[in-house]
Amino acid sequence: MSNQVSIVAGRETRYLAEKIAAAFGQQLGNVRLQQFSDGEFQPSFEDNIRGNDLFIVQSTFPPADNLLELLMMIDAAKRASARNIVAVMPYFGFARQDRKDKPRVSIAAKMISNLLLAAGVTRIITLDLHADQIQGFFDIPVDHIFASSIFAPFLKDLNLPNITMASPDTGGTKRAAAYAKALNTDFIICYKQRSKPNVVAEMHIVGDVKGKDVVLVDDIIDTGGTITKAAHLMMENGAKSVRAIATHPILSGDAIKKIKESPFEKVYVTDTIPLKQKCDKIEVLSTGNLFAEVIRRVRNNKSISSIFDI
Repeated sequence: MSNQVSIVAGRETRYLAEKIAAAFGQQLGNVRLQQFSDGEFQPSFEDNIRGNDLFIVQSTFPPADNLLELLMMIDAAKRASARNIVAVMPYFGFARQDRKDKPRVSIAAKMISNLLLAAGVTRIITLDLHADQIQGFFDIPVDHIFASSIFAPFLKDLNLPNITMASPDTGGTKRAAAYAKALNTDFIICYKQRSKPNVVAEMHIVGDVKGKDVVLVDDIIDTGGTITKAAHLMMENGAKSVRAIATHPILSGDAIKKIKESPFEKVYVTDTIPLKQKCDKIEVLSTGNLFAEVIRRVRNNKSISSIFDI
């Protein structure tokens, strides 16, 4: 008898896990979380998962309880004799801390990989890592999937007459170039200098945006400072319209206010992180079907890379 598939979720990513389970064709597994008066909590599986392929859906955005809950669920699954324990991390938190960019700092992404491995995870599925090299922090399979399989067809369907992809900084050049190739169009780059973290001092455009329908592409929107500044710069330099696609809507501080006051016609994000508040300029595209298909292929030992032939 073949082992069964169980899909479960942490508290903060249950909304997405329900979509994934429905697209996969089964009910979400029953997880109970006991909360103590001092804030301590204890997750437990209410279904028998012995011998199962278990997929735990949990994004690790702040607070750190989300990461701790994922680790505790992995540990509980290991002690409950799950056959395989796969952490489905739509948003891999702390991924921006992938190296030492100054003396005496933590490489938090590596530390988290160590914690996940110590807890007993056997595979990672994640979407649009901030830094591709984080895959090398693990000694287990990492399925790094791309939101381009959602965004690229969506952009094609918009039928923008003069679409041009743009990166809000030089670090996103490879990403913007991939979209430009998929959509058979040009791309441009913004060059920025920061005065301090999350604050952009100067920004310049490399390329011509006059008369173009510009689409800025990034993996995350945090404070919104960089991408909204880039949007203003595009319009000041003669762009016909400006939109953005970003996988992970962190949207901290007054990011939503900045987007509301920006020249963006629309900002398209995914549901890897729940929106803190609604905004008419922000449209959410679901990743539920994508993750369900990846889980199905992992389960059946099928190729995943063919999903991303955009």
